[in-house]
Amino acid sequence: MYPNLALTCTRCGADLASGDRKLSMRTPEGLRHAYECSCGAITITVSADPVPIAGEG
Repeated sequence: MYPNLALTCTRCGADLASGDRKLSMRTPEGLRHAYECSCGAITITVSADPVPIAGEG
């Protein structure tokens, strides 16, 4: 669907990695992750696929 989709900062465009993830939460609509960039911006992602969160199980 989106072959060139990348996880990047919404303010400065820097690539974000799993180590930048500060918060994860599951809602009925999907899994949300909050990433903090070194520039101070927060980027939120939403996934409709139920992917396990580390430590969940």
